[in-house]
Amino acid sequence: MAAAIEAPPLAPPAKPAAPRRPLSDHLPSIDLRPALVVARRELAAYFATPVATVFIVVFLALAGVLTFGVGNFFARGQADLVAFFSFLPWLFLLFIPALTMRLWAEERRLGTIELLLTLPIAPWQAVLGKFLAAWAFCAIAVALTFPFWITVNLLGSPENGVILSGYIGSLLVAGAFLAIGSAMSALTRNQVIAFVLAVVVCFLFAAAGTGVVTEFLSSRLPLLAEAARSVSVFERFNGFVRGVVELRDLVFFASLIVFFLFVNVVIIDHRKAD
Repeated sequence: MAAAIEAPPLAPPAKPAAPRRPLSDHLPSIDLRPALVVARRELAAYFATPVATVFIVVFLALAGVLTFGVGNFFARGQADLVAFFSFLPWLFLLFIPALTMRLWAEERRLGTIELLLTLPIAPWQAVLGKFLAAWAFCAIAVALTFPFWITVNLLGSPENGVILSGYIGSLLVAGAFLAIGSAMSALTRNQVIAFVLAVVVCFLFAAAGTGVVTEFLSSRLPLLAEAARSVSVFERFNGFVRGVVELRDLVFFASLIVFFLFVNVVIIDHRKAD
């Protein structure tokens, strides 16, 4: 009797292929919400005391005196804000370190920095939040100079595109100085020392492209003179004042801000480890 032929066992059904995860799921998530919470808290703290009002009033008064008085606005007979933008970075050189000297120095002096860093928030989020609040405060102060813009339009026919470019450059200079001042404030718990350090470092970036510095270096170290000119904040800002917005200038200010914010994070992270 013939043996029965057994049929081969059936293969198990193939499992359906797992759906591919989008590329965004593989990238690290960047949560900006804690930074925005810190920014709102810090910005509200500015206006919780009369200090913010005094700061803005003094800033606007000095800007007006320098523009229409020292800058010989009416004697020049030109409807523009060249005088205003010429003095504005020098005002920033004094006012912004005064604004940033308390950002981290005060936190360290009062001991609240430990409380802040024990919250479920990364150091970079705290640094970014404080920086955004200070930048927004500076933007408010600069925006309140809009009567200057209205005045030149009433007196003549200025190139408003050039003026808008100057305001954009002003905010970038303010952001660069704020990032520097914030990093300097994280180095010490003494606000006076933080102010002096911020003024010195900001002045180095401001004066690097001035004629005195470049002429001195050109006769001795030409390569160093060109390097000093390339890192000068005022040299980059002059392009915006002329109405020329170049990508390299935008990249320069963005790089300067990111670099000093990174330095700030490293300092705060080191203090946290201590």
